[in-house]
Amino acid sequence: MVKIKINNIYFEAPEGLTILDVAKSAGFNIPTLCHKDGLPHYSSCMVCIVKDNSTNGFIPSCSALVQEGMDIDISGEEVTSLRRKAIELLLAEHRAECEAPCKIVCPAGYNIPLMNRLLAAQDFEAAIKLSMSELNSAGIMCTKCPGYCENACRRKKVDMPVSIRNLQLFISQRIIPDNLFQDMAEQHHNNDIVIENGPKKGKLPKRFTSHIGRLEETELQEWLKECKGKVLRSREILNKNSAVGEAESCMHCDCRAADDCRLRDLAEEFSIKDPRGKLVNSPITKKINHNTGLIFENTKCIKCGLCVRLCEELKEEPALCFMHRGFVSIISEPLTEEFDNILKNRSKEVIAICPTGALSQMK
Repeated sequence: MVKIKINNIYFEAPEGLTILDVAKSAGFNIPTLCHKDGLPHYSSCMVCIVKDNSTNGFIPSCSALVQEGMDIDISGEEVTSLRRKAIELLLAEHRAECEAPCKIVCPAGYNIPLMNRLLAAQDFEAAIKLSMSELNSAGIMCTKCPGYCENACRRKKVDMPVSIRNLQLFISQRIIPDNLFQDMAEQHHNNDIVIENGPKKGKLPKRFTSHIGRLEETELQEWLKECKGKVLRSREILNKNSAVGEAESCMHCDCRAADDCRLRDLAEEFSIKDPRGKLVNSPITKKINHNTGLIFENTKCIKCGLCVRLCEELKEEPALCFMHRGFVSIISEPLTEEFDNILKNRSKEVIAICPTGALSQMK
């Protein structure tokens, strides 16, 4: 056993434990991004940094082992300042948007990207429920809105914006039978309908939002990879088929992990603003595994290595790995494999462990 002090409180702990282990067991909260219980330690994000007053040095708590006589400060001003800088550095090269432009400018805060995904998947029942969850007593706001969402639609830079307003009106006014509309309205009133990831009514709550910065033409084309809709489209929504076709033209500019992003949570916790200038270490690309639907966006990746460590002993199928060295290192498929061949059975696991939404599932 070793005796250490954490925030002026003495503790005894077995040798071989990390400072993070001891602090967590004592009820202290130390933020982490690159750490996961059960996986080998790999200090990269430095968000868990602490100060050892006995040596006057700063160390990563997720990998530093406890030693006799340590005097650990986990919440002082110097520690907090360094954590803020670590998060700011990660955000400086995090070229991503938490929310799609169409949703940000929508006066009602409608979850437009989710609606488009539901329609593209022909899940009309879920689309109806989502629409019902967003309606208020005055009905859908799209009837009087000039279409801010379509003006902000990134697809507009390619050919023409997605017909968002007509899609919303089609769902709320044309495919919901009167009797079903009434029944669902009563259910909604009784709070029986629950929509996962659905927005709250009104404008989006003020949260930290990362911005992607200027998009080059080649980068803009990367967003088309998820689009199934044809370039030449009819904006008039006459039936379910045309609704599906138009929804498939959505470029999916939002982040699927917007409500489950550890980096975003920490930025809010430390009241950090998104840096104005982004470090462009690599262009925006979308890799899509067409066998599993796994999507990898390198510019959202903070190189925490969790996905690599999770699968590093995997023998039955190719997995993600580190490529290159130093500041130009990236997560990628092995040189000898195509992205379509990796993680055919463990895609959901790497998506679940990713702290930023760099790995997601195409739907």
